[in-house]
Amino acid sequence: MASDKIRLGVIGANISKGWAHRSHLPALMASPEFELTAVCTTHQETAEESKQKFGARLAFHDHHTMLASGEIDAVAVVVRVPQHYQLTKDVLEAGMHVYTEWPLGATLAEAQELAGLARAKGVQTMVGLQARSAPAVLEMKELVENGYVGEVMACHLSLVRGGVLERTSDRTWQRDDSLGATTLTIACGHTIDAMRFVVGDFTEVSTVVSTQAAQWFETDTKKMVDVTAPDNILINGTLAGGAVASVHVAVVPWSDSGYKLEVFGREGTLVASSSDSPQLGEVRLQGAKLGDKGLQDMPVSSKFVNVLEGMPAGAPYNVGQMYYQFGQAIKTGQGHNADFDTAVELHRLIDAIRESSDSGRRVAVPA
Repeated sequence: MASDKIRLGVIGANISKGWAHRSHLPALMASPEFELTAVCTTHQETAEESKQKFGARLAFHDHHTMLASGEIDAVAVVVRVPQHYQLTKDVLEAGMHVYTEWPLGATLAEAQELAGLARAKGVQTMVGLQARSAPAVLEMKELVENGYVGEVMACHLSLVRGGVLERTSDRTWQRDDSLGATTLTIACGHTIDAMRFVVGDFTEVSTVVSTQAAQWFETDTKKMVDVTAPDNILINGTLAGGAVASVHVAVVPWSDSGYKLEVFGREGTLVASSSDSPQLGEVRLQGAKLGDKGLQDMPVSSKFVNVLEGMPAGAPYNVGQMYYQFGQAIKTGQGHNADFDTAVELHRLIDAIRESSDSGRRVAVPA
């Protein structure tokens, strides 16, 4: 690398819509680890607009040209899920470090292929499971590991968000379950991953994967469109440590209740909560030990805050935390807690959730 900063190119750097302009691009502008060197969109005009707005040095409309430029060291793939596989594969084939948003692929097979290719190329990878970088989630994980609750006996996770009945037409592509961007893969994927990060993975599950809203209303076209994507997921099962766990992740019409993860042990209880998903919003951490009168707010150690003070709050914050980890992995050659192998594990769990619901029976989760 030509300087202390890692030169990064972002594929999917549209300034008017999508996840990149809400999170990755603001996070990179405030990142001490990375230089936003290049932006790439499908049209040169929009790439130039993004370059101007976010201060990149280069703009491309063809990612192959960007990869061949010799100007970048790493790439972030921040596009719709159906495009993750091919774009990420192209980056890996070019021998570059890569950060791809979650889900890594539209299927487990795609994720496994990409993880294997990354190992063969010897590059660092990151998947966008940013709840793993939320300071309160990191604090909660350490407290569990250090015995704050004692033996974990039971866990309950809920995430209920609003807005299931309507959306604009540029987002109704997510109604197609086969495209891989649903409540099961995204809302449930992110949230259940934060749970397994804290207390360990499921060994077996019994589930219901349901589509309660079979049509969405497109607010701009005034049309109703059919939906196959699930919007309510119920899970119960056993964790590797022997605890039992229950999960409800849903998108509902009105008055949602947000996020809550409760961990109950022989010696104490921990609760993480937020008005939003744990990867997006600020998480409140509370705890109580045996004999306490009730839950008390728990401090979060500064050691779990890796970003500079100027990192924007909200969606960019935990993405900025992720970029710190990604940068350290590139500079030191050591791994971190959200690489492509992590993504493969989560894809396996989601496939087991689907299989259990489809078959109506309890299913073992592959290790």
